[in-house]
Amino acid sequence: MNRDFNSIVKVWEAAVRKSAGPKKRANRIFSTPMSVAHVDDDVYQVEKILNNGDFYTGQWLNNFPYGHGKYLWTDGCMYVGEWQKGNITGKGRFSWPSGATYEGDFKNGFMDGKGTYIGSNGDTYKGFWVMDMKNGQGTQSYPNGDFYDGDWKKGLQNGHGRYQWKNGNHYIGQFRNGLFHGNGTLMWQNGNRYDGCWEDGFPKGNGTFRWCDGSFYVGVWSKDSKEQSGTYYPSSGSDDDPLEWDPMDLFSVDLVDCYVCGCEKVSIFPSQKNLNMFGLEEDNNNKHLLSKKVTERVSNYSSEDGSYSSYDGSRSPMIDSVPRVPHMRLKAPKRQGETISKGHKNYELMLNLQLGIRHAVGRPAPSTSLDLKNSAFDPKEKVWTKFPPEGSKHTPPHPSCEFRWKDYCPVVFRALRKLFKVDPADYMISLCGNDALRELSSPGKSGSFFYLTNDDRYMIKTMKKSEVKVFLRMLPGYYKHVRAFENTLVTKFFGLHCVKLPGASQKKVRFVIMGNLFCSQYAIHRRFDLKGSTFGRTTDKPEEEIEPTTTLKDLDLNYIFRLRKSWFQEFCRQVDKDCDFLEQERIMDYSMLVGLHFRGVSASSEAGTPARGSGAHTPTGTFDDGAPRLSGVDVDRIVVDPSRWIQLGINMPARAELTTRKSCDTPQLVGEPTGETYEIIIFFGIIDILQDYDISKKLEHAYKSFQYDATTISAVDPRLYSRRFRDFIFRVFLEDPS
Repeated sequence: MNRDFNSIVKVWEAAVRKSAGPKKRANRIFSTPMSVAHVDDDVYQVEKILNNGDFYTGQWLNNFPYGHGKYLWTDGCMYVGEWQKGNITGKGRFSWPSGATYEGDFKNGFMDGKGTYIGSNGDTYKGFWVMDMKNGQGTQSYPNGDFYDGDWKKGLQNGHGRYQWKNGNHYIGQFRNGLFHGNGTLMWQNGNRYDGCWEDGFPKGNGTFRWCDGSFYVGVWSKDSKEQSGTYYPSSGSDDDPLEWDPMDLFSVDLVDCYVCGCEKVSIFPSQKNLNMFGLEEDNNNKHLLSKKVTERVSNYSSEDGSYSSYDGSRSPMIDSVPRVPHMRLKAPKRQGETISKGHKNYELMLNLQLGIRHAVGRPAPSTSLDLKNSAFDPKEKVWTKFPPEGSKHTPPHPSCEFRWKDYCPVVFRALRKLFKVDPADYMISLCGNDALRELSSPGKSGSFFYLTNDDRYMIKTMKKSEVKVFLRMLPGYYKHVRAFENTLVTKFFGLHCVKLPGASQKKVRFVIMGNLFCSQYAIHRRFDLKGSTFGRTTDKPEEEIEPTTTLKDLDLNYIFRLRKSWFQEFCRQVDKDCDFLEQERIMDYSMLVGLHFRGVSASSEAGTPARGSGAHTPTGTFDDGAPRLSGVDVDRIVVDPSRWIQLGINMPARAELTTRKSCDTPQLVGEPTGETYEIIIFFGIIDILQDYDISKKLEHAYKSFQYDATTISAVDPRLYSRRFRDFIFRVFLEDPS
C-alpha cells in the first residue's frame, strides 16, 4: 500500500506542476486506484486522487469526507481539518500557494467564527469572521508596523477601535467603512492631539486641537476653509498672543501620514474552492445561494460587530439563546426635551449661558491643585463679568443683549472638574458647541427648569437663591467627600453660575451644571425615583401611558435588583458613606434615581414575551436607538481601559427579579419576589441633595403628621430620613446568589 501511495503522490505533484487551474470534470470520477483502510464499521480512512488532479486523504463516511481529513487542490491550495458530511466545518487550517494561511473555525466552507489569517507579506488578523469576512472584535497587524484593535464589519473597521501607527501616533474612537468617522481622538507622538468629530477620515464638525503646552483651539472643523471657524485659548497662566497657526494645516500637514493602511487581499476564499468529489457537486452548486445570505447574516449580528457581550462584559461569539424580557410593553425611547432654537422664549438665555461658560472655562488660570485653601470655599469668592453685545477686552462680541455673568467659587469647581476627569475642551464642546440645548417639557416639583446638552452628558438645573446658599454652605464637605470616595453615588457638580439679565426687573437666573446619570449607549426602558416613603409616592398612570422617560416612584416599583457579590458589597459601603455625609450636612428629601435597560430588547420592540427557562447568563446586544454617542474622551477611556466604563452605578450588568404586592390597607413598600428574573444593565445614583431641613420642611412635617402617619411622609428629620432611606434601599438591592 505504501508503494501505491507514493506513486499516487508523485502523480498528484506532477499534476500540480503542469496544471494552471482545475480541468473540466470528466465523466469518470476516479482514474487511478483508491487505497482504503478500515477505521471502524462506518468510518473509513481513504486516499483519493481525482481525475482533475485534486487529492484527498482522511476519514470517509457514506460517500463523504467526515471527521478529519486533508484536501489538496492542483493550484497549490490545501485544507487540513474537520469535515461534516462533505462540508469543511469545524476547526481547520487553509493555506494558499503564496504562503498565506488561515487557522481557526470554518462553517460550510466559509471562514466563520474565530480564526487567524496570516498573509504572505506578514499581514496578520486575529479575531472573529462571518462567511469569509472579518466581522466582530479583532486585531490587525500590518506589514508596515501599524496595528489596529477594535470592531469590524463586512471586512472593514467599523465601530469602536484603536489604530496605532509605527511612529507612535494613534487614533482612538469610532470607525465606519474603514475610515475615522464619528467621535474620536488622534494623538501625535509630540504630545499634540485632536478630540472631536470625524467624517470619512477627516475632522468634520465640533472639535478641539490641543498642543502639548496646554493651549488649545476649539471650533468647527471642515476641509472647506469657508466653513472652518474657532477660537484659540492659551495655556493656563500664559498671556501669549494666539499662535500664527492656520487650522487648515491640520489637514495639509498634521494628517498627511495619518491614514488607515489597507489589508492584503485574499486571492480566493476557501468557500470559492470546488470540491470535486462524488456527492458534493450539488452542495457546491448551491454555495452561491449561501453567499447571498452574507449581508443578512452579518446584519443579524448584534451591536453591528458579530459578537455579543456576555454577563461579565467579555466578548463571546453568537449564542442562540435570547435574554428574557418583561411582560410589559416597552416603547421605543424618545429623545427628551424641546430643542431651544431661535424664537424660543429661552433662546437668548441659552446663548448667555453658553457665552458665560465658554468664558469661565477657557479663561487662563494657574494650574489647579486639588489641595485647596479654605478661602477658595468662601461664599463671597465669586467673579462678575460684563458681556456687552459689541464685546470687550475679555469678552467676544455676541448677538444677544447685554448681560452680567457670575462664577461662584471658580477655583473649587475647576478642581472638581479635574477631580472628575472632565477635559476642559470636551466640556466646552458639550455645553457651548454649535448644538443647542434641550429644555425638558415640564419643570420639576421644586419649580426648577432642566436643560440637557445635545450629547446628553450634562444637565443644567435652575436654582432658587436658598438652594444656592445651601450648596455653598455644604461645598467644603462635598468636595472633601467626593475626593475621598471615587465611587460616590451623590450627584457630580461641575459649575455654579448666575446670569443677570438687563431691564427694570434685573432678573437673576442661578443654575448648576451636573452630570446626567443616564448618558449611555444603552436605552433606558424604565426609570424610578426611590425615597423609602409611601405618601404620595405613586405615579398613578396606566401601563399604556407609561413612557421610557416617565419617572416612576416607590409604590410603582415592581422589582428587586440583584448585584454580583463584589459590586453589592461596594454598593452597601458607599450608600452608608454617602448617607452619613448627607446626614451630617442636615440634608433630607434626596432619592435614589434608578434606570433599567432590559437586555435583548431592541428600541423598535414594543412588546416582549419572556422565554420561560433559566435566568442564567444571557447574551445582550446594543442597539442604534437614538442613544447619545460617546465623546472622543469617553471612547479613549473605554478602549484603553474597559473596566473604567463599568463602575458602581454606571453600565452595571445585574438581574431584576419581578415582585408582586399583597392587597392590604397599608401600602406594601417592597413586593414579594416571584423568582422571575431578567438580565438588565442598571444605572443608579443619589440625586436632589440640596434640600436641608429648614423651617419650611419642619412646618411641612408638622402639618402632614396631623393627617398621616409621620413615618410615611418624605419631610422628616435628616437622621430619621437617612435611616429609613438605607433600610429601604437595602431591601431593594440584594446580593445575587448565583
